[in-house]
Amino acid sequence: MVKERSSVSLIALAGVSAVALAIALGATAAQAASPPPPTGPEYNVQSTNFWLHPPDDWWRAGENEAQKGLVPIPGQPVPTSLADDEKNAAELKVPPGFKVTVWASGVPQAREMAWGDKGTLFAGSDVSGVISAITTDANGKRSVKTVLKGFMHDTGVAFMDHTLYVADPWVIYGWQNPEDHLDSLGDLKDAKVVYSDFTHYGPHNWKVLIPDPTDHALIVNVGAPCSLCIPPPDAGQMRKVYPANGAAELAAIGIRQVVGGAIDPRTGKLWFSENGSDWLGDDFPSDKLELVDKWGSNFGFPYCLEGDKPEAVYGKLHPCSDFVPPVLNLGAHKAPLGMMFYQGHQFPSEYAWNIFVAETGSWNRHVKTGYDVVRVIVGPDGKNAKEEPFVTGFNQGDKVLGRPVDIIQAPDGSILISDDQSSTIWQVSYVGAAAAAK
Repeated sequence: MVKERSSVSLIALAGVSAVALAIALGATAAQAASPPPPTGPEYNVQSTNFWLHPPDDWWRAGENEAQKGLVPIPGQPVPTSLADDEKNAAELKVPPGFKVTVWASGVPQAREMAWGDKGTLFAGSDVSGVISAITTDANGKRSVKTVLKGFMHDTGVAFMDHTLYVADPWVIYGWQNPEDHLDSLGDLKDAKVVYSDFTHYGPHNWKVLIPDPTDHALIVNVGAPCSLCIPPPDAGQMRKVYPANGAAELAAIGIRQVVGGAIDPRTGKLWFSENGSDWLGDDFPSDKLELVDKWGSNFGFPYCLEGDKPEAVYGKLHPCSDFVPPVLNLGAHKAPLGMMFYQGHQFPSEYAWNIFVAETGSWNRHVKTGYDVVRVIVGPDGKNAKEEPFVTGFNQGDKVLGRPVDIIQAPDGSILISDDQSSTIWQVSYVGAAAAAK
């Protein structure tokens, strides 16, 4: 096992940032507490006990009267048959000339995806705890098989330098050349641990992995262990991890929770989507699309929301001018997760380098929102961004057909969208107006 850099050194890298100041300011913020917990001190979001040993319904901390009773969608996942998937594909709406089809069905709770060297698509899951491998034979027939199991929340998956990386809440594992022995990848107890310097926080402990091939590094999120609090100094951040030696450095701080991101190949800069806090209203605060223009940038959580709105309690401690504003506010409770830069040639030329973002959909809102894929039109400098709907129809009122989670480009230039509710991977292709109408 590689020896990793300690949490103390990670904190030091933050310098005089708000994360480093959190220790000094934590008592002040706790005294000026936000809404009282639902039933008792176990819901105190500024307590170490809440971070490390949260109640099962920790997400209720901060629940207000106006939104009381809202709960996450129960019964996840709800896998559907291939026949139902094909019916649902016909319900999804895309721009003229595009078509949605089922690329793979029966992929357990499909979440983050990564292509292997030999054309295998690997997909993580969540509470299903498995890694799926989707292979395609010479006749185009696809097979889905479970190649790893026993994870807690294996939401983070990446493939880089001939190695499959999988992130569970507190460990990043690696398997070299996995396509050479898909049927014998072994047990987790025998797996190589490439990084494990994570405190065992409960809330928001699931991970995303963003490969940075130029530096042979992985970007990983460490979510704030709350919906709204001053997080401990080793959380609410993005880290850059070097699998070769286990070293890590801070990439960005002042972040609530990230479940998707990408490196822009044109600039080498990190972009990511961030989920905003719950229990502050149906339409506030907005989720965000962020650009790390300067390494170690602070994005303002929990002091500043939406880039220019001081939080009612914590905002008294720091002005919004201290922090980096978002590239784009995406809307409240949409839950943006996976994202990608389109680099293919199948789509019309105006789609080149657009960002596609999967919005898995709301729970903390009376009228559902999200459940779609949006197209963001923006240059590498992040200025003058605008968004347009790209795939809609995953929900019909309160009925949810699917939850988009991650997006990846296929070799033919189409895009694939994972869906952790229906256990499906959808394909969006450009076929031209006449073919799409058939």
